[in-house]
Amino acid sequence: MAATAIVAGINPWVATGMAIIAGAATGWVTAFLAVRCGILHLLASILTMIAAFSINIRIMGRPNMALLGEDTILTPFEMMGDAMYVRPLVVGVLVLISAWFVVRLLNSDFGLGLRATGVNARMVKAQGASTSFYTYFCLALSNGFVGFAGALFAQTNSFADVTSGVGTIVVGLAAVILGQTLIPGRKIWVAVTAVIVGSVLYRLAVAFALSTGMFGLQASDLNLVTAVLVAAALIAPKIKGNLKAKKVVKPAKSKAVSQPGNTGNAA
Repeated sequence: MAATAIVAGINPWVATGMAIIAGAATGWVTAFLAVRCGILHLLASILTMIAAFSINIRIMGRPNMALLGEDTILTPFEMMGDAMYVRPLVVGVLVLISAWFVVRLLNSDFGLGLRATGVNARMVKAQGASTSFYTYFCLALSNGFVGFAGALFAQTNSFADVTSGVGTIVVGLAAVILGQTLIPGRKIWVAVTAVIVGSVLYRLAVAFALSTGMFGLQASDLNLVTAVLVAAALIAPKIKGNLKAKKVVKPAKSKAVSQPGNTGNAA
């Protein structure tokens, strides 16, 4: 959406806003299928994703589109210095602003309702709140962020491709698990920070493994590296839990051995 609008001569910021609205609309459709039509949540998201793939091709008119020479939201900042450093800096600032918004929202009373709906929808209904409204809002908001991320990706890489989002769910899952394993915590800002750190570390790990030729890996082994890192991210929490359990058991055993027996006292 954003790439097509930019090529058509629309202001990059307006084009990015259009991408956010399109993403929110996609999330609303997913919520509609799940809430109103009673379709399983995961299946509803898959159906929406399949439909969005064809819609994107229809909007773009072709599978991919180049943005070389087009003005983007990064163009004014690139004039201030080397694009190699300016682009990550601008994207980082936008990520921090988005993270601040999410933390403020989830820490509010309304955000408490959102979190409660995800944890225990029955309890929310018992309190007289509308879980359907929270579901619609949360999916629209989250997919709006997805649209925002897609618009940034297209503008930072100077191209848009309909296959860019393939496998993103797996990558996102691995990044979240990796971040929460490295930075555990129950506070909202800690969880958001963990997600951001996990995403960055995951991408750095993939880039490092492929660029250095570690274990003879090549660019064609991207899916293999992704699978290995996802598996490692899924196994890491279990290993960490087992280590904690062993640490708890050892002091308990040593304490039990150090206590005097009751046989001599009974005698």
